[in-house]
Amino acid sequence: MKLRSSQWYAGQDRNAYIHRAWMRRGVPDDAFADRPQIAIANTASDLTPCNAHLNEVAASVRNGVYEAGGIPLDLPVVSLGETNVRPTAMLWRNMAAMATEEMLRANPIDGVVLLGGCDKTIPSLLMAAASVDLPAVVVPGGPMLTGTFRGRPLGCGTDVWKLSEEVRGGTLTQEDFTRSESAMIRSRGHCNTMGTASTMALVAEALGTVIPGTAGTPAPDSRLLQAAHGTGRLAVEMVGADRRPATFLTRASFHNAIVALAAVGGSTNAVVHLLAIAGRLGIDLVLDDFDRIGSRVPVLVDLQPAGRFLMEDFHRAGGLLAVLREIRDLLDPEALTVTGQPLVNYLEDALIWDGEVIRPSEQPLVAHGGIAVLRGDLAPDGALIKPAAASPHLLKHRGRAVVFDSIEDFHARIDDPDLDVDANSVLVLRGCGPKGYPGMPEVSNMPLPKKLLEQGVRDMVRVCDGRMSGTAYGTVVLHVAPEAAAGGPLALVRTGDVVSLDVAARRIDLDVSEDELAHRTPNKATLDGFAAPRRGWQRLYVDHVQQADTGADLDFLIGSSGSDVSRESH
Repeated sequence: MKLRSSQWYAGQDRNAYIHRAWMRRGVPDDAFADRPQIAIANTASDLTPCNAHLNEVAASVRNGVYEAGGIPLDLPVVSLGETNVRPTAMLWRNMAAMATEEMLRANPIDGVVLLGGCDKTIPSLLMAAASVDLPAVVVPGGPMLTGTFRGRPLGCGTDVWKLSEEVRGGTLTQEDFTRSESAMIRSRGHCNTMGTASTMALVAEALGTVIPGTAGTPAPDSRLLQAAHGTGRLAVEMVGADRRPATFLTRASFHNAIVALAAVGGSTNAVVHLLAIAGRLGIDLVLDDFDRIGSRVPVLVDLQPAGRFLMEDFHRAGGLLAVLREIRDLLDPEALTVTGQPLVNYLEDALIWDGEVIRPSEQPLVAHGGIAVLRGDLAPDGALIKPAAASPHLLKHRGRAVVFDSIEDFHARIDDPDLDVDANSVLVLRGCGPKGYPGMPEVSNMPLPKKLLEQGVRDMVRVCDGRMSGTAYGTVVLHVAPEAAAGGPLALVRTGDVVSLDVAARRIDLDVSEDELAHRTPNKATLDGFAAPRRGWQRLYVDHVQQADTGADLDFLIGSSGSDVSRESH
């Protein structure tokens, strides 16, 4: 097989000389002949704290690549830290994917190992790999170990939301809340709940892009470095076999990813990411597939935010393969993995070691807990709800809307003692979609009004065109499409309108006549979004971003462009 990198390095002309000479710097003479050039696309960054340890992981990948006869090449790529990046990391996901894609295509690379962890890094890397279609394999950075405060385990993210509400409700002091801060993040790694980072690592494995049995390994666990070493070796093998994303990622792969998403009680954010990845591959995945495939899948994993335990417990209990073995009959047996073998081939010896953390299929945490897709007057193109994280008594509900036009408007008024709101009200927040924010922030799990918290209320129906953290919980209808800033019906809702939610019927409706709605016009601020950007990435993003129901990718990035580069650089 002729290596792609030979287009740069083979021959005796001036251009080949330039490419080789500048890359020698101590490598052996045969480095440019028949040895695959393996990029290590590394999202390590001190400003992405969940990924800060990935340089150590990269070192193990390098050793594996060398051992298998390849040449490892460090390639730092755009990193996105969910806890730090403003206005929201989702604004930059498509930029990170586009930048990584272009750098993989532009350089003399035959294959790539993708190192990600924090929420948007694995999705952006997989979107890039799907678009450039070079042999690619993921090493997830892994979750952190469990921290404790006053003898109680802390779920990072989930317990932040819980504890902060207890402060606002007067049941926890500000001093104790601050003391818990130093105990929340115990070690390297991403969130230890079944948040978006854990979800995307597990979904990436179910999709077939991770060596089976790797995802969910805690970041400080030495077995992660062992897996990274093996992944470096595998990347060289994949180049020899020409095992590219387009050769093993199929509809069957996405079927299995959706089954896994439901079974682990995963984040709603995975929906928008899987839709975007499928779009890059040209696979016709639609929003309703998540309900059609996932709604009949039992939730087997008792993890926060839907349950009790944390990712360290999940790994100890048997991990993803043990979960998938329990629901093997729901998987597509034809779906392949980066190893060239079907995913189901890895399930035979995958046993559950703790039946409290991973339930057997006949004793699920939730019998049918997959993400539900809602439609109706408020969401003609769809919206999502995660029933496993919602309050059962609110899954069918009617209540008066209390409307907020932006997150700033929400923060300014939610704790006003004169706000006309009660436990039956439906909080509606708009202006938080891909265009309107811009970037679709994690604000849908709105904090409850302080006066209701003081009365003991801990959940309400909430409706928003934004997202929520995978670590969050509650009866939240989110990803409403079209968003308000794109002219969706959410822009026409007024305080006092009656909103009806019926999850069993898959409906979210507004009890207002069509004639009345026809006479309403959204205010200009709602349609323009919070701040219409004039330049740079935000301008490009707002002009070209699609809606949540198709993955919120840019319209000109749909589909694969391949790895060909037609022109020389000199």
